[in-house]
Amino acid sequence: MTEDTIPSTHPPIPPTTEDDRLSRLRLLRSRRVGVSTYNRLMAEHGSAQAALSALPEIARSAGVEKYSICPEGVVLAEMKAAKSAGAHLICAGDANYPAALYDLADAPPLFWAMGDLSLLNTPMIALVGARNASSLGTRMARALAKDLGEAGYCVVSGLARGIDTAAHIAAVPTGTIAVQAGGVDVIYPVENTELAMSIAASGLRLSEQPMGLAPKARHFPMRNRIISGLSLATVVVEAAMKSGSLITARTALDQGRDVLAVPGHPFDARASGCNALIRDGAVLVRSAQDVIDALAPLSGATPVQSELALDAADPAPRDPARNPAPSKPAPLHKMILSRLGLTPMPEDDLIRDLASSAKAMTPALMDLEIDGKVKRQSGGMVSRVE
Repeated sequence: MTEDTIPSTHPPIPPTTEDDRLSRLRLLRSRRVGVSTYNRLMAEHGSAQAALSALPEIARSAGVEKYSICPEGVVLAEMKAAKSAGAHLICAGDANYPAALYDLADAPPLFWAMGDLSLLNTPMIALVGARNASSLGTRMARALAKDLGEAGYCVVSGLARGIDTAAHIAAVPTGTIAVQAGGVDVIYPVENTELAMSIAASGLRLSEQPMGLAPKARHFPMRNRIISGLSLATVVVEAAMKSGSLITARTALDQGRDVLAVPGHPFDARASGCNALIRDGAVLVRSAQDVIDALAPLSGATPVQSELALDAADPAPRDPARNPAPSKPAPLHKMILSRLGLTPMPEDDLIRDLASSAKAMTPALMDLEIDGKVKRQSGGMVSRVE
């Protein structure tokens, strides 16, 4: 059975019964069924139970002999373990399933979550970085997480040592989400057990992996796509050139998310990845305000000052005199449009050609994208819309 990476164009249908939820979990836990195969089977057969019935014959047609689907007892045991741990199963189509994940071709069809499910419907920012973080790096992560949390953002990270830990600790009072590489009931690393318990009490832990699964190396890149996929942007605090944090940054770019980075000393290997990201066009971060300013074009305001909050406080139509639209740097917009063609070009090349900066270019491109004049694509590519 081959993997298909084309997402369905139909909106996901939520499970209607507990039996349906069990069948979906059983389908995803069956051998050789990954996210893409799961989505294709659901699209072709209409339900998880129908897909399960067809799966052995599909396997035989693909040359897989003696194929058997995941035994029902295995899934019942997983659901029992989840109930004991206080974990909830969130399926695509459920009200609590994060809207941001629907953008991803490889979004998890379901995952287990422990804690405050309402955080899944808040604006999120990912903070990631080195496990062997420096003192300055951890201080920066704490400051960013605290200030972003107070500005109304939920901080997302991976519960790893170093930067992840610092970010989670600082964001616990305002709400933080830990995406785990193993089962949601398996704490890794062990020294973060107390932190993980705090997050489950006031924040949220989640994982697409089976309950009780100890994380392996291959699970961390899978976790990283969820961290970046949940978030409006990914901020890298410290990262070596070859690190999991840079994988997360590249994944974020492929998902069409913004990437920001904290600069570091050129002689510090832990800063080499961040410095390279900035060189290639990532927004340079000195404080949480830089992150908030970079994200403002996405919504026109910080979460605390969002249009939804204003509408809730004042149901009357907004007065343009009280809330003027941000002024647009028209000359830069015209220069961008004059330089771009229908063939995609790297965004960092555009920045160099116009002798501009990533800080100025990012909001200008966002304005043009919202106006339907520019299209941003995976891999940091951008083109003009005909």
